[in-house]
Amino acid sequence: MSLHIEDRHEAEGRTPSAAASWRIALEEVSVTYPGGTKALNNVSLEIAPGEMVSIVGLSGSGKSTLIRTINGLVPVTSGTVTVGPHEISALRGKQLREARGHIGMIFQAFNLAERASVYRNVLVGRFAHSPSYRTLLGLPSALDREVTLRALDSVGILDKVWNKAGALSGGQKQRVAIARALSQIPSVMLADEPVASLDPPTAHSVMADLRDINAQRGLTVLINIHLMDLARQYTTRMIGLRAGEVVYDGPAAAASDADFEEIYGRPIQPRDRLGFAE
Repeated sequence: MSLHIEDRHEAEGRTPSAAASWRIALEEVSVTYPGGTKALNNVSLEIAPGEMVSIVGLSGSGKSTLIRTINGLVPVTSGTVTVGPHEISALRGKQLREARGHIGMIFQAFNLAERASVYRNVLVGRFAHSPSYRTLLGLPSALDREVTLRALDSVGILDKVWNKAGALSGGQKQRVAIARALSQIPSVMLADEPVASLDPPTAHSVMADLRDINAQRGLTVLINIHLMDLARQYTTRMIGLRAGEVVYDGPAAAASDADFEEIYGRPIQPRDRLGFAE
């Protein structure tokens, strides 16, 4: 099975189709945290529907802040963030929650309920598209169940469906997190350092999964990453951030070592590469 599923009308038993990918636009976006730390400084970017983009920078460069402005987890201080039909920077409350229902998010720390089954963890992705009574009573629809199982199958972890999430390896947990995001039928997929805690072979596997999601579904995918070899190998466009400003925006494969040194603000070090070749 592959995940070509749509549930915009909560129609029981309906055969779903793929969600449309969304454009992302940041216009003169700045973010200043309480205490005066400026995380983003006047950033303007446009990402076309279906692009596979890496956001590269060292810790403190602003890359996590940037990706979290896209789903409203970090409010902007000034400027506008537009995702598909939504001006995210202007939304609050229910409207923001509804918009987030179409923006998948994968975290470095997985953010799974360790004592719950893999199935229950992935089913969480359906909550934004399910009537509240079903969520409260724990009564997923037939379509919710179908979407959940297809999402797990699409990342090769369907055989773990009834396992407790806490019993899985790091790579398996990240695949569950990807499946949970896919179960939303997202129009944008965001990944914040998704391989930072993984060993090299597993990191390649997870990056390949994200690349396949982009290629097979035409889904807009943004990945925060600091490893130059993975950015070059798995993404087509790279945005380099340094001190909250864009210092590189171009083809990932064409980025030179000098470009990375400009992004990092220092010479390249061994830790800047994953150090594993397939």
